[in-house]
Amino acid sequence: MDGNGRWAKKRFLPRAMGHKKGLDVLENICHICNDAGVRYLTVFAFSTENWRRPADEVSFLMGLFLVALQKKVIQMNEKGVRLKVIGDRSRFSAEIQQSIIDAEALTANNTGLTLTIAADYGGRWDILQAANALIAEGKTHISEADLASRLMLAEAPEPDLFIRTGGETRISNFMLWQMAYAEFYFTPVLWPDFNQAEMQKAFASFTQRERRFGRTSEQLPSEQQRPE
Repeated sequence: MDGNGRWAKKRFLPRAMGHKKGLDVLENICHICNDAGVRYLTVFAFSTENWRRPADEVSFLMGLFLVALQKKVIQMNEKGVRLKVIGDRSRFSAEIQQSIIDAEALTANNTGLTLTIAADYGGRWDILQAANALIAEGKTHISEADLASRLMLAEAPEPDLFIRTGGETRISNFMLWQMAYAEFYFTPVLWPDFNQAEMQKAFASFTQRERRFGRTSEQLPSEQQRPE
């Protein structure tokens, strides 16, 4: 969800206002995905590298995270959205950690969209913590299945579509293992301007992809081949 700060700067607003607008956009995108039948949406909210940002911005982001966990989650719960948070929670305040537990418990039985917020998360960290968990269990030989089962998103299917807003064309340490066969969609649109029309463009782009997973086009069932 890239571009909050630049969106605010273009409007001569504090960066914090861009992040606030970005939270509203996330809520809207959740509703769009839920209505479209998307089962899993994972958003990169705060990376392990984001702690390097100015202290006042980090403080505001933590406050915004708390608002989302304590207030926005109530609305999401009414829509049947299930919330999960992945990442290293140890550096968050005790209040945020407890709010994460409470929000996940509140929405645990919902059957709509599963919204996963990646906070203090990094793809390398995810792989490392999974490997360390297996070592702690006494594993001496680790298979792909073993490692995948200990990743933060082990219960979810691997992502089909990766969307990055804001004009950057990299994945920035996000879900490195899981995105081996994801389709990538990059857009110059800043996250606060990402709306239903932009989401539909991403969906439309995805429907034009031919997903072969190592096979040839001729091997694919006709219903899986790319539309003309």
